[in-house]
Amino acid sequence: MTLPNPRITFLLVFLIVASLLGAAFYLEYVRGLEPCKLCITQRVMFLGVGLVSLIAFLHNPATIGRRIYGLLVSVWALGGLYFAGRQLWLQSLPEDQVPACGPSVSYMLEAFPMADVLKALLTGDGNCAEVQWTMMGLSIPGWSALGFAGLVLFGGWQAFRKT
Repeated sequence: MTLPNPRITFLLVFLIVASLLGAAFYLEYVRGLEPCKLCITQRVMFLGVGLVSLIAFLHNPATIGRRIYGLLVSVWALGGLYFAGRQLWLQSLPEDQVPACGPSVSYMLEAFPMADVLKALLTGDGNCAEVQWTMMGLSIPGWSALGFAGLVLFGGWQAFRKT
């Protein structure tokens, strides 16, 4: 059995990630769901995977380059998996243990030092514990976690495949 061309698989991953980000923007701008801080961070992780995949497609590297790009995809996806897991953990907390909600990211960018904004984007707050949307019983970070897990596997496969 012939494995799919590495260049084409990187392109497919880029297109899938672009579709996932498109779905996130649809939920935000059409359905009116306000993304929390961890949602924004997960979008950045998806963007990292997408950009690495696009560059790998355009570069069309040989074996060593493909391995590096595959590992970079896995690193970005592992970061996203961590943040999706953190949000799922916040969503699983009893109501009396949920952290307080904070101001919006746009307000924080105007009024807070960048270090405080970054800390909020990396840890989340009570807004991240709210489940705003589900599909087949999974919330948005649940679906993100599945996507990131698949991307970790994809990156590892690209890095260590035989051809």
